[in-house]
Amino acid sequence: MISFLITVVVLAISLWLISLLPLGVEVDSPVKALLGGAIIGAFYGLYHFLPEGLRTFGAVISLGLIPLIISIVIFGLAALLVEGFRLRWGIISAILGAFALTIVNSILTWILTAVGLIPALS
Repeated sequence: MISFLITVVVLAISLWLISLLPLGVEVDSPVKALLGGAIIGAFYGLYHFLPEGLRTFGAVISLGLIPLIISIVIFGLAALLVEGFRLRWGIISAILGAFALTIVNSILTWILTAVGLIPALS
């Protein structure tokens, strides 16, 4: 449960940082970013319930297209479900936002792991 809460906070910070970039992603308040982070984290958690072999097989066969589409759909669903989280340019904002979320979230997770605030994955 603690790891999910840490993931939600890191995703919320990532969403807030992305909303500062001119990508068409708008977040009204930190609470909306937390809700968006919780929804994105929950959907990613559901996606990771699939067996790893199945996810890897799909990613290899589609040359990474399936995980990319899933990330874009999850990002769009979060924007649809949270009222203060908008995609100004529709699918273009979802694509740019999903890419940016992956990059910013990876950087934040790497920094927090290096500092020792979150445990390293084994």
